[in-house]
Amino acid sequence: MSILLEAQSVSKTFGDFTALNNVSIAVEKGSIFGLLGPNGAGKTTLIRIINQITMPDTGKVFLDGEPLQRQHIQNIGYLPEERGLYKTMKVGEQALYLAQLKGLDKAEAKKRLLMWFERLEIGDWWNKKIQELSKGMAQKIQFVVTVLHEPKLLIFDEPFSGFDPINADIIKNEILRLREEGATVIFSTHRMESVEELCDHIALINKSNKILDGNLNAIKRQYKTNTFEVGMNTDNIPMLERLLSEKFTTSPADFKTLDNGLKLNIKLSESESANQLLSYLTSKGEVSHFVELIPSASDIFIQAVKNN
Repeated sequence: MSILLEAQSVSKTFGDFTALNNVSIAVEKGSIFGLLGPNGAGKTTLIRIINQITMPDTGKVFLDGEPLQRQHIQNIGYLPEERGLYKTMKVGEQALYLAQLKGLDKAEAKKRLLMWFERLEIGDWWNKKIQELSKGMAQKIQFVVTVLHEPKLLIFDEPFSGFDPINADIIKNEILRLREEGATVIFSTHRMESVEELCDHIALINKSNKILDGNLNAIKRQYKTNTFEVGMNTDNIPMLERLLSEKFTTSPADFKTLDNGLKLNIKLSESESANQLLSYLTSKGEVSHFVELIPSASDIFIQAVKNN
């Protein structure tokens, strides 16, 4: 797959503070790329460089194979974490104004806005002032303005901030739909469950350095420990627990079941397989629960940051 956005060895300092240190990323066309990291890690600095709000001290950024230039801003839609709508302007008037700044003529902008307002069921907001809306309602307007001109690259910085679960799910589905229609997305968030649901590829920045980068599923395979969550029904739980702990590396497990059987985490060596474990367990009793423990995006985030 071809690359839409590439940052090569980007560094940025502010006085004595290093915000980014030789960071490189490559975002594939048609993907959702998760840009992750603790507060102050450097994510927002990189996003501002891509949007040409600030410039790198060293390194280069390319959009669709071309060195990033001022005119490329028309090909980028940016939803910042800190919202920037004019509170006393009416919703429709402001949305039309911002759409025209992105190169749409008034007639086309209004046509697209009415389509989006109908899709998100916010048509009756057109003549309301921004200050009359809740944070989540205003967030919907800014989302629409961000995507309206159908840019090549969409950058969402904490896009679910201020949303209740229902509206967060609506926006999540819209992001997925935009990806299906060919948009490329950079997605920055602290909500790891959203990373699981949306991202194909992630990069993790910590203390100005990129410490992890790759396909999310490939990274999960890299971090998994060959550990299985096991539930067993038996007449003699202490004896079975002792038998398993002598043969395998075990630890207590906590998961919900409909019975009160034995619950263990069992870690296998590299030479042992899931099939071998399951076969052994079935020879010793009734297996009621058998699940491989795959690390979540949150688990990987915490472990990588601690290790770094």
